Amino acid sequence: MPIDVESKLLIVDDLPENLLALEALVRGPARTVFQAQSAEEALALLLEHEFALAILDVQMPGMNGFELAEMMRGTERTRHIPIIFVSAAGREMNYAFKGYESGAVDFLQKPLDGQMVDSKVKVFVDLYRHRKALKHENEALAQAHKQQQALVQQLQSTQRELERAVRMRDDFMSMVSHELRTPLNTLFLETQVRKLHLSKDNMAPFAPERLPAMIERDQRQIQNMVRLIDDMLDVTRMRSGSLSIQPRPCDLSVLARGVVESLAQQAEAVGPPIVLDAPLPVPGVWDEFRIEQVLTNLLTNALRYGGGKAIEVEVRQIGALAQMTVRDQGIGIAAADHARIFEQFERTDDSRRHAPGLGLGLFIARQIVRSHGGEIDIESAPGEGAMFRVRLPMQPPPAV
Repeated sequence: MPIDVESKLLIVDDLPENLLALEALVRGPARTVFQAQSAEEALALLLEHEFALAILDVQMPGMNGFELAEMMRGTERTRHIPIIFVSAAGREMNYAFKGYESGAVDFLQKPLDGQMVDSKVKVFVDLYRHRKALKHENEALAQAHKQQQALVQQLQSTQRELERAVRMRDDFMSMVSHELRTPLNTLFLETQVRKLHLSKDNMAPFAPERLPAMIERDQRQIQNMVRLIDDMLDVTRMRSGSLSIQPRPCDLSVLARGVVESLAQQAEAVGPPIVLDAPLPVPGVWDEFRIEQVLTNLLTNALRYGGGKAIEVEVRQIGALAQMTVRDQGIGIAAADHARIFEQFERTDDSRRHAPGLGLGLFIARQIVRSHGGEIDIESAPGEGAMFRVRLPMQPPPAV
């Protein structure tokens, strides 16, 4: 269906009375008639408006109708406008042939037949309206196609995200099962061995001097399971926005010293002791438990992937920020993986080969640091170790 659109008509004649008479013949609903008494006036109107039809008088002083038509056909903006010539000259002048040669669609002889003029104008106005309707429909189809493509891309992106989520879920369940099974299996085997000794009245493994080591092994496995469960609970709290942050005044240097001491025995078991460089107090307002959790996660990773080499911890106040760095000399991390390792369940291929884990430690650490208004980043390259840097404002952000 043609759209409801105004049709502009251009009539050109050097005599005002001819223009008035012609306008009376072509005037109609949804039609606007523009008059020009010269080719120059007509060209100015053609630059300003889009016309459905131009009716040109042939004989005009200066530039005649044929010359105006040739100029219209030579311009991209006006070459498609239908042109009807009108002339009072006799047929012996052969104007009709010349008019068609200039690109006219019709030629009318004066005096004009009103019914014929109206019929011809109606044809070209309808053609113009149909052409506009077709253009409108094509634009609508192009827009719909564009929207459809965008929707398809969005659906494909959503599908990829869902597939990734399913893979992450499956990988997570597999990792959790494996990680929990390891300490449970160890405890189960220890229990079976002890049960076997007791069934044979062999009390030697339970001698007082051997009990501390036995208890320590049990505690280590239990702590591993507790750590895994705590990590999973923290991730759940972060997703729901309910991770508890309770800032209180504390000293970051003292906090770091306590964490390093708590990991001293574990560090000595794999290599040199952890070296702490925290000569001055660094007082601030933070959630001490959560910042301890961040440093513990960083140091645990350093012990896992540090290759048994020295680990350095440094605590400093730099301007309005507290800075804590953990540096190891282990396997290192490629630049392409620097951003990814802070996402949940993400681990590098090298880290998977060197030690088990869920890939939650750095994700949790970053969330805790950001909840304090701080940032955590990494400097590392394969084979050159890694340095994790934590920057914290001395006071919590207002939203905390």
